[in-house]
Amino acid sequence: MDLKARKRWSLVILLVGLPIYIVVAVTLVNLMDRLLGRQPILLELAVYVGLGILWILPFRRVFSGIGKGE
Repeated sequence: MDLKARKRWSLVILLVGLPIYIVVAVTLVNLMDRLLGRQPILLELAVYVGLGILWILPFRRVFSGIGKGE
């Protein structure tokens, strides 16, 4: 994939995909609260950090080299 296409895809991923993923992550944590009760704040933080890292793994190749010049 050329640099121009990766820049476009990264913009789509950040503007459309990331907000959707944030809603899904918050919904999952709320579901966890409903099913298991309120968890300690450090566990919730660990879940959010884990989900925050997890979303980027499939898109590593799209985001690599985006900040470099053509």
